[in-house]
Amino acid sequence: MNKFRRIASAALKPQPLSRGTAIGAGERLAAATTLTSSLEYLTQRHQTRSGGLNDWSIVKDAYADSTPLTRRLLDAVSGKRTTTALHVARAMVSAGMLLPGNSRWRGVGSVFLGGSTALLYPRHRYGTDGSDQVSILVQTAMGIARVSTHPQTKDAALWYVALQANLSYLVSGWVKLLGPDWRDATALGGVLRTKTYGHEPSFKLTQRSPRGARFVTYGVLALECLFPIAYLGKGALVRPIITCAAAFHTANGFVMGLGRFVSSFVAMHPAIAYTAVPRSHSTVADRDDRALAVALGTVGATAVAAGLVALQRRLHAGEGWPTSRRTTTRCGNVLQYEVMSDGEHNEPVLVFCHGLGTTSEHFAWITEAIARHSSYGIVTYARAGYAGSMRRSTDAYQLSESVEDLLDLIDSVIATDRKVVLVGHSLGGELCRRAAELLGTRVQGVVYLDTSHPAELTRSAQQSESARHLRESITAMTWSLRLGAGLLMSHPDWFESLPQGYRSRAFAQYCTPNTWATARREWAAMEREFRAFSGDLPSIAADALVISAEQTVSRDPEQLLMHRELAQAHEGAGRQAELIQVEDADHQGLIVEARHGLRVASRIIGFLDATVVGKNGSGSPTPADRSTESFGGRAV
Repeated sequence: MNKFRRIASAALKPQPLSRGTAIGAGERLAAATTLTSSLEYLTQRHQTRSGGLNDWSIVKDAYADSTPLTRRLLDAVSGKRTTTALHVARAMVSAGMLLPGNSRWRGVGSVFLGGSTALLYPRHRYGTDGSDQVSILVQTAMGIARVSTHPQTKDAALWYVALQANLSYLVSGWVKLLGPDWRDATALGGVLRTKTYGHEPSFKLTQRSPRGARFVTYGVLALECLFPIAYLGKGALVRPIITCAAAFHTANGFVMGLGRFVSSFVAMHPAIAYTAVPRSHSTVADRDDRALAVALGTVGATAVAAGLVALQRRLHAGEGWPTSRRTTTRCGNVLQYEVMSDGEHNEPVLVFCHGLGTTSEHFAWITEAIARHSSYGIVTYARAGYAGSMRRSTDAYQLSESVEDLLDLIDSVIATDRKVVLVGHSLGGELCRRAAELLGTRVQGVVYLDTSHPAELTRSAQQSESARHLRESITAMTWSLRLGAGLLMSHPDWFESLPQGYRSRAFAQYCTPNTWATARREWAAMEREFRAFSGDLPSIAADALVISAEQTVSRDPEQLLMHRELAQAHEGAGRQAELIQVEDADHQGLIVEARHGLRVASRIIGFLDATVVGKNGSGSPTPADRSTESFGGRAV
C-alpha cells in the first residue's frame, strides 16, 4: 500500500518548470521537427519534380486567387535551387538549436524556422499532416519569448502556446464525438486498415481484441475531450495528462507513420506544464497570468458577438422577402413562399423545390430568366425548417411529409384550373416525382435538375460511400453553428455565383443552424428510405425534362442510367420525356452559375412551349423562336 501511495504521489503532483526551461524545451522540440522535416524534403526531392506529389506547376493552381505579390513570392521560393537552399539552411539552424544555450540569438533562429516553414508550406502542400502548422505556432511564440527581455512578454507567449494546445486537443476530441465511428469504437480499426495511415499488425490486433480497441478509442476521446483538466487540482493532473498525450503521439508516429507528430505536438507540452502549476509554487511565483484573463475575456466577447451575429442571420433568414407569404399545411407546418410571377392565366405555374441543405435562392438565375422571357407563373418556397418555414409536426419525419406539404402548397396557392409544372433539384426532384404521382392530371410536367433517384444508394457505390461522409459533414455543420462558429464562416464557393441581390439572404440561411438541422433530418429519412427502395419506378402521367450535370454523370455513369430511367417513367400515351446533359456543369453549379442557369432556363422554356402547344394549342411561340430570341440559341 505504501508503494502504491508513493507511485500515486509521484504521478499526481505538479510538474514545475521554470520559464527558461519551458522556452528551451519547446524550442528544441520544435527544432527537431523542422530538422526532420527539411531532411525528409531534401532526401525526397522527387516529390517536387515534374509529376511529383508537390509539383509546383500543378500545386500553384491552388493559390491562383492570391494577390500578385503573394504569387510572385511563392514562385520565387518554389524554385528548385531556392527550395533546396532554404531546406539546407533550416537543417543547419535546427541542428544548432538543439545545442545547449540561452542566447537571444536562439529566438532569431526560432523565428527564422517558423517563418521559413510558413513560406515553404504552400510548396509542400501535401504530406505535412498538421505537424508543420504546429511548428510554426510554437517556433514563432518561442522566438518572441526568447528575444524579449520582458518576463510578461515571455509568459504571454507561453500562455499562447498552452492555450492553443488545449484548444487543439479539445476541438479534435469533440469533433471526433460527432462521428458515429468514434462513438461505436470502429474508427480505430478503420484508420489502421487504410493505405495511407494503416498498419496491418495493429489492425489485426484490433480485430482479435475488440474490447481492447474500444478501450483505446474511448481513452483517446477522453484524453482529448477532457484535456483541460490538467489545470485542475493545483496542477496535480498535468503530469499524467501530458504523459498520456506524449504516448498517444508516439504511438501515432510508430503505427501511422506520423513521425513528426511526436516532436511537433510534444513541443507544446512544456508550455502546458509551466502554466498549469499554481503560482503558489516557488518555481513559477513570478509568472504573469494576465494573458489567461485576456484570452478568457476575448472568448467571452467573441461568444457574445457570435450570438448576436447568429441572431441577426437567423432573423434575416426567416423574415423572407417583402413579397413573401405563408400557408399552413395539413401536417401543421407553416411554409414560406414567393409568387415570383403570376403569369398568364391560361399558362401553367412552375413550382420550384430546392435540394438538401440549399435554398430557393439557388434557383435565382433560372427563375429570373423564366419570369422575364415567358408567360408562365413561378412559385418558389422553402420546405419546413428552411428559411422562414416552420416545422410544427410532432410525428417522426418522413419524406412523405414534405410531399404532402408540397401538395398543400399547390392547393392553397394555385388556382385549381391551372396546370402545374414541378421543378426539383437534387432531393427536390425526388419530392417532385412523388408529388407528381399524386397530382394526377393536374400536373403538366416535371423538370428534374440533376435529381436524386430512390435507388442511388443501393446501385451507385460512389453515392453509397459518400453518404457516410455527407452525414458526418451535416452533423458537424449543425453543431458547429449551434456553438456559434457561424461567426467564422467564410462565403462558400457558390456564393459569388448567385445574382448580387440574392447573396446576403442565401448566406444567412447557409449560416443558420436550422438549415443544417433540417438537412440532417431530411438526410436521415432519405438514406433510410432510399436504402429500402427496390423495384422499378412507377409510371407518371406527365411530360418530363431530365437535365443532368455533365460532371455528375461522367464521374458516376450509374447516375446517367438512373436519370434515363426517370425519363422512361414518363414515357407513353403521347407524353414527351427528354434527357439532356449540360456541359461542364457540376451538381450545384448547374443552377447557381449564370452560364448554366440561363441555359437550363432556356431548355425549360423550350420544353414547356412544346408541351403546352401540343396539349392546348395556345399558339405560344415555338421553343426555337423563344430560346433563340432570349438566349442566343446556344445548344446545351
